[in-house]
Amino acid sequence: MELEIDDPLVLFQPRTVLANLFSVFAARQCFHALKSIKRDCLPSLHKAGWASTATVPRITTHYTIHPRDKDKRWEGVNMERFAEEADVVIVGGGPAGLSAAIRLKQLAAEQGKEIRVCLVEKASQIGAHTLSGACLEPRSLEELFPDWKERGAPLHTPVTEDKFGILTKKYRIPVPILPGLPMVNHGNYIVRLGHFVRWLGEQAEALGVELYPGYAAAEVLFHEDGSVKGIATNDVGIQKDGAPKATFERGLELHAKVTVFAEGCHGHLAKQLYTKYNLREKCQAQSYGIGLKELWTIDEKKWKPGRVEHTVGWPLDRHTYGGSFLYHLNEGEPLVALGFVVGLDYQNPYLNPFREFQRWKHHPTIAPTLEGGKRIAYGARALNEGGLQSIPKLTFPGGLLIGCSPGLMNVPKIKGTHTAMKSGMLASEAIFNQLTNENLQSKTIGLDVQEYEENLKKSWVWKELYSVRNIRPSCHSMLGVYGGMIYTGIFYWLLRGKEPWTLKHPGNFSFLKEDACQSLLILVEARAFVAKWQEL
Repeated sequence: MELEIDDPLVLFQPRTVLANLFSVFAARQCFHALKSIKRDCLPSLHKAGWASTATVPRITTHYTIHPRDKDKRWEGVNMERFAEEADVVIVGGGPAGLSAAIRLKQLAAEQGKEIRVCLVEKASQIGAHTLSGACLEPRSLEELFPDWKERGAPLHTPVTEDKFGILTKKYRIPVPILPGLPMVNHGNYIVRLGHFVRWLGEQAEALGVELYPGYAAAEVLFHEDGSVKGIATNDVGIQKDGAPKATFERGLELHAKVTVFAEGCHGHLAKQLYTKYNLREKCQAQSYGIGLKELWTIDEKKWKPGRVEHTVGWPLDRHTYGGSFLYHLNEGEPLVALGFVVGLDYQNPYLNPFREFQRWKHHPTIAPTLEGGKRIAYGARALNEGGLQSIPKLTFPGGLLIGCSPGLMNVPKIKGTHTAMKSGMLASEAIFNQLTNENLQSKTIGLDVQEYEENLKKSWVWKELYSVRNIRPSCHSMLGVYGGMIYTGIFYWLLRGKEPWTLKHPGNFSFLKEDACQSLLILVEARAFVAKWQEL
């Protein structure tokens, strides 16, 4: 069941709210009556659905919510962990984490130092959780490996053609890409990012980095003085209901002088660190988007290797930030990577990003490329869209944040790989200086590498993010996305982001009044009732 609403504000009118209240009240009575009938008529089904055994209730919450020392099923289980010591532990095997590991080992080799670097990655293989299809700016790669071509880096498709347009329901309005605008991709490469990350992993391993794929960092460990001690990997051998299996094993503890967190967007360990060290005290709240991506094989006659296409507009309205991309890869077969990005601050609660992506693929200017083709891979990931205004404090005793974990993506470019890699390299240079400083006197057991944040703010990464800081917030005007395009044309193209002001994000849905929120809650309850009705 789906409600079609042309104007979401209709939901917040008093008459509509009253009608919804009456409907939900009646629906609740029906639901409770049907629930009792189901319990009386189908007792065996009811019992089977709500208990895992006859004597022990099912507990599926995480052990951080329901501690194991209060769960009788865990009595007598050996909870001792094996611990390993390293100089640096890196959480996350993406471009940022691998670049940090590589740079550390490069510096150690240059100065004849022995530094143990361990990297844990939740995917079964390095690169397995990285979505293919990206437009890579090679600036950081050239700094990390000037001879990347000789090393066989999988960058096979230089950009040869750039196209940008505004979509209406039936047509496409071409927009010229002027030199200097964020969407210019001259000199960039279209890559299968999973293959690129796997190649970085091979380079890291060759330099002596210890890679541990298949091990997710599940917990942050702390010294008694409050500094980060390291991480613990996930326990294995646990049943679905939270009880230990006969094969249960505790995770591994990895202790380090510095722990680098490169989890990507909205990492669960980084969220704990934000709270413990109050890292977001002096920045705005982060805003997020979702990127949906697919990889297709298409008819070779429609294949244009090196072509990059971006669009805004239909099927989204002007107040919903988002757009699409379509990249033609040259990987030995006619491949295209296509995707759709939607900012998660959209106002219509019934908008479904995945459905909008499917609608976009049926546009008259998009569908012909895909006709006769076959989708061979798909996925999605979260995106940080807050930009410079939402970057938290990056260092704390015993650790630091790099890459997309703090949100270093260039939002208008829809690119974060190059900034993530550079942040990892800068972090490693600062860490190496502290590890090799014989006169260093640290106030905490875990080293506080504040030099990293200082160096990042002096680098081209910070300059790049500063220049585009106002583009995303400018999309919240009455003109929406088109207002952002006008702002970009005037202030970014002419002034290169040097305007003497910084716009703020509107906040966490602060535009909704209290009565509007109540109306939304009522409608959420109604939808939940419909879902329960369908289960009966």
